[in-house]
Amino acid sequence: MGKKRLTGLVLAATMVFLSACSVNMGESTESKKPEATKSGAAEASGPKKVVFWHAMGGANTKVVDQLVADYNASQNKIKVEAVYQGSYDDLLSKLKASMGTTEGPSVVQMYEIGSRFMIDSKAITPMQNFIDSDKWDSSQLEPNIAGYYTLGGKLYSMPFNTSNPVLYYNKDLFKAAGLDPAKPPKTFEELKTAADAITKSGKATGANFAIYGWFMEQLFANQGAEYVNNGNGRTSLATQSLVNTEPGVKVLTWWKDLIDTKAANNLGRKTDDSKKAFSAGQVGMILESTAALKGLVDSASGKFEVGTSTLPKPADAKEGGVIVGGASLWVMNNRPDDEQKSTWDFIKFLTTPKEQAYWHVNTGYFPITKKAYDEDIVKENLKKFPQFQTAIDQLHQTKLNTATQGAVMGVFPEARQIVEVSIEEVLNNKKTPKEALDAAEKEITSKIQTYNKTVK
Repeated sequence: MGKKRLTGLVLAATMVFLSACSVNMGESTESKKPEATKSGAAEASGPKKVVFWHAMGGANTKVVDQLVADYNASQNKIKVEAVYQGSYDDLLSKLKASMGTTEGPSVVQMYEIGSRFMIDSKAITPMQNFIDSDKWDSSQLEPNIAGYYTLGGKLYSMPFNTSNPVLYYNKDLFKAAGLDPAKPPKTFEELKTAADAITKSGKATGANFAIYGWFMEQLFANQGAEYVNNGNGRTSLATQSLVNTEPGVKVLTWWKDLIDTKAANNLGRKTDDSKKAFSAGQVGMILESTAALKGLVDSASGKFEVGTSTLPKPADAKEGGVIVGGASLWVMNNRPDDEQKSTWDFIKFLTTPKEQAYWHVNTGYFPITKKAYDEDIVKENLKKFPQFQTAIDQLHQTKLNTATQGAVMGVFPEARQIVEVSIEEVLNNKKTPKEALDAAEKEITSKIQTYNKTVK
């Protein structure tokens, strides 16, 4: 394929994906030709520079900076520069603008729902290439984490920040409602019973779930159900959304019943609002990321005890599990070969048990390396936050298959937004669950097919 043809495909795919993310594309459409794309090009003397673009804001920025400082101090041949680029969408916009130039990163963090685009862009070197060349033992990675970023037996990117959802519950409100705090709900039906009891106790509303598309994706996987066709987009490109199938209708029917019977309330899309209500003791149960655990436990300190339970599912559901969320690291292929190899050296450092233990304890994200759990600081952290054991068990008990690996599609950010609109329509009595999801399926499928035309 000629360079002009390839560049056209990359830009077309980028346009479709970025419109789905509602990000600013910028005015300029000009692209500078890369000046050095292979080894052998003239390089300045001194340590090899590796530029790492990421979207870890707030306190997590300091954790990333410390990891980079640790790596730079560990050797003198490579110098990594970490650059915070704002939100995931901001980062993606800047990455698009850098394509076709020499101004972009050596390695970029990309959220999991951007995986299909990153592969289709043809702008990355699969992680598997480095693993095979270096004979690196990939079995040290958590299989249920690496599984998301693996297609056709090939690991395309290295998992970085990883989480999944758990049920958080207020043990004190459980006791006040006559419930056993040692037996949290595991099914939709049990959660409804517990939420009813809490609401009727008059102490708080039983539950709240933020209107977040990620939760719908997770509740599909926990029923052993795929979200898009063609093996969740893993055996071949997805061509159709499955959001309107029975698992989706079950979720929305259950969710609406919780709202209608006052067992749960609707606080909108912001997960922060859900967390605030929980921390204030206003709701008894919420769904949230494992990465929120430390903050929720700390905010409840002195007020009530936080419990955790696995993601609920219908009592008659097929065997399923959770999908990992978060982001991974992608090596850009327009950098010289020696720079890419230097980037790989940095990535290997990040996966070591010591660095993964530091990352986990300071951010709340899962370690991606199994041996990190043997590190003393991880053991001590688990004693301080025993609630995290639920997340570990839930991850390890998940059987990896196309449902639990998670869906891949080029318009995932937009699909998530469409599903959130559907949930709102149902909870606000504008449509039935089937009507809302039928409309969502039609719209998502149309966008998937439009995207696919840009990459074929």
